[in-house]
Amino acid sequence: MDTSGLQPTLLRQFDTAWALTRYHLTGLTTDECLWQPASRGLHVVLHDDGMWRAQWPEHEGYTLGPPSIAWITWHIGFWWSMVLEHSFGDATLTKHDVLWPGTADATSEWITGLATRWREAVASMPDEALLAHTHTRWPHTDRPFADVVAWANTELTKNAAELGYVRFLYGVRG
Repeated sequence: MDTSGLQPTLLRQFDTAWALTRYHLTGLTTDECLWQPASRGLHVVLHDDGMWRAQWPEHEGYTLGPPSIAWITWHIGFWWSMVLEHSFGDATLTKHDVLWPGTADATSEWITGLATRWREAVASMPDEALLAHTHTRWPHTDRPFADVVAWANTELTKNAAELGYVRFLYGVRG
């Protein structure tokens, strides 16, 4: 196995971020997901049609408050669904199309499925394809696809850290 080059480096970075995410998804409960760590913060809302929809922030300032685990996991599913669909699909998916699954188990399965699809897609791309713009449609344009992969790895790492932090808060709630 060749460990040099862009693709193996990006995959190793992904594997590290994914291991951290999996760690924080393991044993996650729906109660943890739906717990709100503060009186304000982004969450998911169960609508009359039985669908869980995420609140969308009007800004990204600190006064927004901390998100719930349900929102964080929705956010992972949102950006991963978007980047997969826009990079390898028909690019019609919008934030309104991405719903939170409603339980911790279903959410973990959803995110694991996205991770599998993502890793397989990146693993199938030689460095030349990663350096091309062919698949770069969201969240960036006019950049090498490797930039999208690096962004996704960073986003996953950030979201994993957020998951862990809120799980720590949940673990010591009053």
